[in-house]
Amino acid sequence: MKILIYGLNFSPELTGIGKYTGEMARWLAEQGHEIVVVTAPPYYPDWKVWPNFSKLTYHKEVEKSLTVWRCPLYVPKNPSAINRLLHLASFAFSSLPIVLSQIFWRPKLLILVVPTLFCAIQAILTARLSGAKSILHIQDYEVDALFGLELLHPGLVKRTALALESFFLKNFNYVSSISTAMLNRAISKGVCPDKLLLLPNWSELDRFSCVKFSADILNSLGVKEGCRVLLYSGNIGEKQGLELVLLTAQQFEHRKDVIFLIVGEGATKDRLMEMAKSLHLSNVIFAPLQSYENLPTLLACADVHLVIQKHAAADAVLPSKLTNIFAVGGNAIITAKADTSLGMLCAEIPGIATLIDPESVQALVEGINQALECSRPNLIASQYAKKNLDKNVILQTFFDELHRFKGLK
Repeated sequence: MKILIYGLNFSPELTGIGKYTGEMARWLAEQGHEIVVVTAPPYYPDWKVWPNFSKLTYHKEVEKSLTVWRCPLYVPKNPSAINRLLHLASFAFSSLPIVLSQIFWRPKLLILVVPTLFCAIQAILTARLSGAKSILHIQDYEVDALFGLELLHPGLVKRTALALESFFLKNFNYVSSISTAMLNRAISKGVCPDKLLLLPNWSELDRFSCVKFSADILNSLGVKEGCRVLLYSGNIGEKQGLELVLLTAQQFEHRKDVIFLIVGEGATKDRLMEMAKSLHLSNVIFAPLQSYENLPTLLACADVHLVIQKHAAADAVLPSKLTNIFAVGGNAIITAKADTSLGMLCAEIPGIATLIDPESVQALVEGINQALECSRPNLIASQYAKKNLDKNVILQTFFDELHRFKGLK
């Protein structure tokens, strides 16, 4: 089957949406499908186009039955609200001719991964003119996130954005997302329940299961032997609100055996490093994003994983890092309300993680003290991953459902 995948982020990005879209595309190619991907050069999470890629020119990559088109885009050094919108719009504009040209390739299925909805018009048009079924796969509700995190001010702009979002959602054949709560949010935006599909994020269990502790990787990042490691690994952006971690680190200055290790890149990293310096924190280490090859070992070496996000981001975005944390049997502290997807997961499976209120230093201090007493590995988390998060099972189940119940052949 010919499948067109359209999305801003793609491998070799190591974190977030690009990782999952890349793994899905390659899995589909391995199953014998012909895949064309229209995407941008890798730039996330450090907001800088990677070496050996260009933000100014088009580039075509061919790997057996997988073809990847890289389209130019604007990558701001300071990703403010306006700059983010220009960034998204630039990709929508530059990718337009490449996507429309796929009409002549005649894909059977088109998958648009959002962010960004800026690409929805040409995706819908391409699908209809080529006779393809269309899926809008929601990794983040970008409109809700923009206004929930106050990156844009509400009012007429918000009402217009929500109206356009609802229009686009209704004009795809199917809408998929990564959690039941996010699918329920689609229903609240006017999507018919019969059009909904669940496609949760996954883990490559063969890489992340039964990983052994290694002091070498911690030593290479500046962690002294014998320290208890509180790890945040991933994107360092607005929706995480990692200022909370630094304020909490102040409360642990007396614990010489506890280190807060923040690994990753992102729009707010420089600001956080300045904040840590101004607070004279000696128990916080910032480290660059680690290679995917080293990630399983890094995750396995943490005593506690900090899965931090602001209250406004709950169920608009779902931390993708959790899948691999569960797979290695990590003890995670999750900031979320009880009625969110993460909150309900913690209630349904006691012991899988420590749930605390978001944006509360006191709650995070108490959560850390509780999580530090938990045994390692967390067998509840690893068993959940084994049963529910295997990449091959998730993708096979999703596409089997398309074949059997949605009439896609």
